[in-house]
Amino acid sequence: MGLLQAGKLERAMKFLRLSEVLNRTGLSRSTLYALMAAGHFPKNVSLMPRVVVWVEQEIDDWMLEKIAERDEQQAKKQTKLTRAA
Repeated sequence: MGLLQAGKLERAMKFLRLSEVLNRTGLSRSTLYALMAAGHFPKNVSLMPRVVVWVEQEIDDWMLEKIAERDEQQAKKQTKLTRAA
């Protein structure tokens, strides 16, 4: 189901159930919901009254953001260490 958008071929959209999201992120259920409530984690999508899912790409993007934040912090520390030497 590839869609051509902004000159890029987008991958097929996929939903993830709670267990898959917890497995991918390593978060606990309570931490995940706390982050969602604080606006620091992608919101879920209600498919039916008792079925919620997350968009796979949004979870992947959140994980990439966390990696980028880590890398940025490491670069800042390295810069400080270099200047101090």
